[in-house]
Amino acid sequence: MTYQSTNPFNGKLVEGFDEINAGEYETKLAAAQTCFETWRHKSYAERAVIIAKASKLLHDQADTFAKIMTSEMGKRIGEARGEVEFSSRILAYYAENAERFLAPVKLNPTVGEAHMESSPIGVIFGVEPWNFPYYQLARIAGPHLMAGNTLVVKHAGIVPQCALAFEKLLLDAGAPVGLYTNLFISHHQADKVVDDPRIKGVCLTGSVAAGQSIAARAGKNLKVSSMELGGSDAFIVLDDADLDLTIPWAVWGRMYNTGQTCCAAKRFIVVDSIADKFIERFQAALGALKAGDPMDEKTTLGPLSSEAALVQLLKQVETAVANGAKLLMGGKRVDRAGSYMQPSILTDIKPGNPAFRDEFFGPVALFFRVKDEDAAIALANDSDFGLGGSVWTKDVARGKRIASKVETGMMFINNIDWSDAELPFGGIKDSGYGRELGDMGIQQFVNKKLVRVATMKAPA
Repeated sequence: MTYQSTNPFNGKLVEGFDEINAGEYETKLAAAQTCFETWRHKSYAERAVIIAKASKLLHDQADTFAKIMTSEMGKRIGEARGEVEFSSRILAYYAENAERFLAPVKLNPTVGEAHMESSPIGVIFGVEPWNFPYYQLARIAGPHLMAGNTLVVKHAGIVPQCALAFEKLLLDAGAPVGLYTNLFISHHQADKVVDDPRIKGVCLTGSVAAGQSIAARAGKNLKVSSMELGGSDAFIVLDDADLDLTIPWAVWGRMYNTGQTCCAAKRFIVVDSIADKFIERFQAALGALKAGDPMDEKTTLGPLSSEAALVQLLKQVETAVANGAKLLMGGKRVDRAGSYMQPSILTDIKPGNPAFRDEFFGPVALFFRVKDEDAAIALANDSDFGLGGSVWTKDVARGKRIASKVETGMMFINNIDWSDAELPFGGIKDSGYGRELGDMGIQQFVNKKLVRVATMKAPA
């Protein structure tokens, strides 16, 4: 069974769900297409009534939604509530701003007048991951539904109850059947969805391998797509960094969501003159985290999302050490029930080590010493990924200069605060293409049509 809700705190199966059959598939796709033919003609104000209502319901029921998430993928309850609230803000943001973002843009041709106008393109297929079960859905639902498209979504197999809860949210908000449709489908069926002529665009958040597969399929069908994939973000600490500020952010940046975040701080690149002080304090702070029930507000270390995720991460650490890396701390599962891993630090990672290139999706920090800021920039850029990164310095002008030189889609100076609906999110290289959130996020799946009016002499 592809869709199983298993609590990673204790390993107990909560509920399983069958994949839909061919008849159910056709019914759902047909409903999405039929809904589009009506929804596309709704005014922004009419669409906003439903999306804003969904936002309010999320806010009002934040604790209920959060507990579903915590029981399915282990996110600590405080973080889970924060994700629900952020998802609510995203929906509200697009309900309020969509019309402004997609307003006609006046052009200035040499003769006559012209403008660009935006219109929806149809049914969009979303493939979304488990690590942010509502946020990932909100950041496609908010913009693309407000743009006039409809959505069919394949959520991750380990968060089926979150998938159903979000679909019900839209229906409870007054969405017509077919506006937002959850699909419990297999990977093979997902290919069928991409091939379906009713699908006009594809968006995916997930692994590099998943992105390559779905993007290739979309390209074969000449369908527009956006891909938000993995990351191995650099956390650059310069010699003048304020460690009282930097250390708490370093811990948060690596351990938020138990390290299961695409744009988490993963490679800690520290200038040598401050490296000893940094690593001593960083190690002590990580060592103070205590595993516990993610439903308990006092818990500081939650489980990984699944036993499979834990086993994979332990194997990555083992491979890194076998190839010459040193394990400064951690590296093992926590001796208790559930899928818990000790906070870990790997050092002495050479370019030939698989760990130098791989993404570690969990509580494993990679530590590098460098001689100066030029070496820090060079190492930050020596990555197949290019999602985000940060630089830590008391000199903001210096931080901006370095941020401009690091090859990523996002850079943060003296913070790693991704949580703003107004800020476009996305990367380059193996981290994918396209942007979500902000004014750019709603532009991904609309037709940009040129309309020109001019009185000209007829061609001879």
